[in-house]
Amino acid sequence: MKTIKVLGSGCTKCTKTAEFIAKVAADKGVAIEVIKETNPEAIMGYGVMVTPAVVINEQVVHSGSIPNQATVENWLS
Repeated sequence: MKTIKVLGSGCTKCTKTAEFIAKVAADKGVAIEVIKETNPEAIMGYGVMVTPAVVINEQVVHSGSIPNQATVENWLS
């Protein structure tokens, strides 16, 4: 099971990003755990300046927008 972190303050885009990733995973039948990280110190620890950001295997893979479906599917493959 992959663990995917969504970094953000809890804004609408951050919430939608987490929900979208979970929906794409469910549609594909991929088991994942989505963790929403809202702690500013933890977010800064990843060097992220724009949220929402997505972290997979402790690597920032996306920041600044809600990812598109093709991008999320690529992460899940």
